[in-house]
Amino acid sequence: MKRVLCLVAGAALAASTAAAQPPAGGQPMTVARGLQQQYAQAKTNLTAGANELTDADYNFKPTPEIRSYGALFTHVADAHYFFCAQAKGVPNPMQGVSLEMTKTTRADIIKALADSFAFCDDAFSSLTDQSVNEMITGGRGGPQARGAILLGVIAHDNEMYGISTVYQRLKGQVPPSSQRGRGPGGGGRQGRGQ
Repeated sequence: MKRVLCLVAGAALAASTAAAQPPAGGQPMTVARGLQQQYAQAKTNLTAGANELTDADYNFKPTPEIRSYGALFTHVADAHYFFCAQAKGVPNPMQGVSLEMTKTTRADIIKALADSFAFCDDAFSSLTDQSVNEMITGGRGGPQARGAILLGVIAHDNEMYGISTVYQRLKGQVPPSSQRGRGPGGGGRQGRGQ
């Protein structure tokens, strides 16, 4: 039930954000194009977020019971391999490997995240209005549309980015997505409520 609610929330987020963005070159905003845009935004946010804190802060945990800052990003990388392999119909190249347990330095974690995005990139870039609805078997819960699997990637990425921003704020940093739009002339909301 929780997974269904996350997928519905992710679909609503994707649809609302896609609707707010004018289509490139006057082309219609299709489901495939919307998923591609949302993936690109999540990739931008997570990549920038991974670079936001220092080496020492990668071990930071707001409480002992939760993941460290660095482990958030290796968790994302692990999820990328799992879901994008399913969406692409290929074996998971990281099957049996837990990046979350094996990558501990900032440099290794940033590279693992980048490599996982590289693995997912073609799953999104090759998406068409026909392939988005193709049923994929072999995953969790039986056959799913390729687009539903990829929507799960986006929803999970956005959830993890949101969590990472709390860590950043606790370390006195403004999250990358809040930094965009600021600049000369007073863009942004000057840190209030961001």
